[in-house]
Amino acid sequence: MSTTFLPYAERAARLTGSVIDSSTSLLASQPHDIVRFAMGSPADEAVPLDEFREISAATLDHSSFTYGATEGEPELLTGLVDYLVTTSEPTSRDRVTITSGGMQGLDLACKIFVDPGDLVIVESPTYTNGSATAASYRADLLEAPMDENGLIVEALPDLVERAGRTPKAIYVIPNFQNPSGTTLSAARRELLLDLAHRWNSVIIDDDPYGLLRFAGEDLPSFQSLSPSDPLLFSVRTFSKILAPGLRVGWVDTDPSIRQLVVNAKQSMDTCANVPAQQLVAEFIRRGGLSDHLTRIKALYLERKIAMVESLKRNLGDRITMTDPEGGFFLWVTLQGDDAATSTTALFETALAEGVAFIPGPALSPSGKFDDALRLCFATSDPDRIEEGVQRLTRALDAARAHR
Repeated sequence: MSTTFLPYAERAARLTGSVIDSSTSLLASQPHDIVRFAMGSPADEAVPLDEFREISAATLDHSSFTYGATEGEPELLTGLVDYLVTTSEPTSRDRVTITSGGMQGLDLACKIFVDPGDLVIVESPTYTNGSATAASYRADLLEAPMDENGLIVEALPDLVERAGRTPKAIYVIPNFQNPSGTTLSAARRELLLDLAHRWNSVIIDDDPYGLLRFAGEDLPSFQSLSPSDPLLFSVRTFSKILAPGLRVGWVDTDPSIRQLVVNAKQSMDTCANVPAQQLVAEFIRRGGLSDHLTRIKALYLERKIAMVESLKRNLGDRITMTDPEGGFFLWVTLQGDDAATSTTALFETALAEGVAFIPGPALSPSGKFDDALRLCFATSDPDRIEEGVQRLTRALDAARAHR
């Protein structure tokens, strides 16, 4: 029998998959107890399940299970825009398109703006599902460094000069960044807008966590700093604030490109999940979203504090870590003798010990940060966090003993 060589598209080689998403299946296959600091998902108890059940029983009917408008269910568009008017990021209905989660929003941005060979700047470390989306459209990725104030925007001109060409897009997570937890400063937001206009580059503004600020003050959004800016493509989702299984998100774009967004989405899935859109719309209409966010922000603040204190207590000066004012994540960097430990190798030891995290190299397109790891504090209560950090400490002790 002759060997068949499949006629793959060139982009197939760039479909790298996700270490983050694959962790769900990996952890489900483990026979022993695992403290789950890996997946960036809301806590089970943070999902308003009782309200969802009541809404589903009361509102869903046969009309919920047919095709919907590609731009989104009218009641969700209305309710979402009305809610956002009460936040630091008001918008209008002619700017919003409902998507199948935030990931579809990122795919739409790259589908519309990124050609093969285009330069796309990404934060380093970054959410590699986002950078992988750009890479799947055959973009050339340029990793840019970060510090405690987010992306070091001041470094971009030199990076671009060395690259020999300007970027087509800049992918940034401005609030409580995944994985670092850092927030882009107001001054750097303004500078990034200036550079985007100088280079005619689209800012792909991915902000799943902005509504989850539990400390500090809101910073001005890109949209508020540069209203009606066609170079802003803002990606949002209900995955982190309600439930990821809903697969409902939205993009906020200049009205001049909204029809193009709709056209691109129609070649993907026709419409986002209609019953899920109707459920979210009714949840907002009943006034549940504001109270829900207040409750879960208090929950996540408690858990962030618990993780920071536990890491200090158990690991002390063996690590440094970020201290976010919202979101889900801490970024931990090994210090001293422990810095020689590969967090990629540590993952296996830690999993056997009963704790899971995301190694640093999984959060860099080029595999940097093998001395760092991402921990999610959102999914575990304080007692469980303490247990997980103790297990992580034992794993790190074992790795150091066997070097």
